[in-house]
Amino acid sequence: MPATVSEKTIGRLSLYRRLLYELRNAGEENLYSHQLAQMAGVTAAQVRRDLMSIGYSGSPTRGYDVRELGESIGRFLDSPTDQGVALVGVGNLGRAIMAFFAGRRPHLRIVAAFDTDPYKVNRVIQGVRCYSLEQMPQVVESEGIQVGILAVPAVAAQSAADTLVRAGVRGLLNFAPVPLRVPPDVYVEDIDMTMSLEKVAYFARQRASQKELQTW
Repeated sequence: MPATVSEKTIGRLSLYRRLLYELRNAGEENLYSHQLAQMAGVTAAQVRRDLMSIGYSGSPTRGYDVRELGESIGRFLDSPTDQGVALVGVGNLGRAIMAFFAGRRPHLRIVAAFDTDPYKVNRVIQGVRCYSLEQMPQVVESEGIQVGILAVPAVAAQSAADTLVRAGVRGLLNFAPVPLRVPPDVYVEDIDMTMSLEKVAYFARQRASQKELQTW
């Protein structure tokens, strides 16, 4: 991946692809940068810069081809071969994650799950075989897994991350509300739902106060 492509650009490209997929399903064939920008909550100039970073440009008269642009972003973001993901924690959150990602990306899928519950181990859940934590190093190495998802309590997150990293994982999606200590060559994306909800609640109060002031 080119070093000039930032994390924020990757995030926006992923958002563009999802929006383009929805447009394609709705029967749309073309759109302009300002239309995609409005849907994504950014500027048209930002959209054009992001698409230039992957070498894509539209037509001055017809804009962007919805299907072609979505496929172009996919070729940039996705691995050309299958990329397996390990999920640690098959509780309510873990099961929801498995159900959400099932069939969503053909080359990026959860291929192994791990849990401490003996009633889940050695079972196939949401189409994914669940293993014990003791089997994690062997399974991750044998499957060549480089991506892991942590859906475990905070007290178990660091230990699970350490085991995954030692087995070869180089990217972690962390749903546990705790910062992880990992080597510099491991990328971590933290999803703290409590922090996000608190932020939404704060700005909801701010917007409500502003609206009340505007009515005076």
